[in-house]
Amino acid sequence: MNKKTPSLIGPLAFAAATLVGASLTSSAFAQDPYTVGIEASFPPWAYVESGEFKGIAIDAMSAIAEEQGFDIEFQDMPFPSLIPALAAEKIDILATGLTVTEERAEAIDFSIPWWETNDVVLVPEDSDANVFTAVCCGAKVGVQGGSSQQAWMEENVINNSDLDVELSKYDSYVTAVDDMAIGRISAVIVDDTSAQEYINAGRPIKMAGKIFIRAPLALAVSKDDPQGILADLNQGILAIYESGQWQEIVDSYIPGVTAPAIPGYMPDFVGTYQQPVAGLPDLGNE
Repeated sequence: MNKKTPSLIGPLAFAAATLVGASLTSSAFAQDPYTVGIEASFPPWAYVESGEFKGIAIDAMSAIAEEQGFDIEFQDMPFPSLIPALAAEKIDILATGLTVTEERAEAIDFSIPWWETNDVVLVPEDSDANVFTAVCCGAKVGVQGGSSQQAWMEENVINNSDLDVELSKYDSYVTAVDDMAIGRISAVIVDDTSAQEYINAGRPIKMAGKIFIRAPLALAVSKDDPQGILADLNQGILAIYESGQWQEIVDSYIPGVTAPAIPGYMPDFVGTYQQPVAGLPDLGNE
């Protein structure tokens, strides 16, 4: 009497289907990396060295992603393109030395502030200009196009026709400093963090003076946070600050500079910093 050999086809098919289903389920729920827009010609915040992205914003954003358990990929773009790209949801996060302004707050949403800066006027090392003469009376001043420094110059200097100042806009403040070194412009306005990094690097420049604007810097997401990541960013920023990792990152790029307390000052016009703040409900302007 012949006995039929038990068929394994049914169980194997079921197991295979189960594995495939599990794989599809995992893939369906896998989070694609968030695209983080940067300007990689803006040291010490972001730049390229030996083919790799480096800088305070690069290391901090990587630490925040690790802390909060999500993946990121950096996308280098010219600074004037970053905010429009974020507003159009072509990138998910903007991480650079981004100053918080009322105009920007209308187009994008900000995280809690992670830095506070003032602007400085840079001049050649042998210049006798001070903070006032460097931006008036026939001066040629360089700024980064689309920056808060450009907005400040236009509002406070250029619109005053009596001052006779020529404003030159650059894709990068590094290029502006290079042009100043060969005499094409007489001064450059940039944030004090970037200025100090350049001076520490031994460039033949100096600060003619400081423009006290007390401007907060922050990460940013598209308006109304369509990806739902603002809470993670806020929690991550505070976590790396409280652990001391934030100061370690700052020390590695601009030694001797103490990172401002987090969270810091944020203007009332920033809607995302009204209580409750995403991810940190006890914070915010009331």
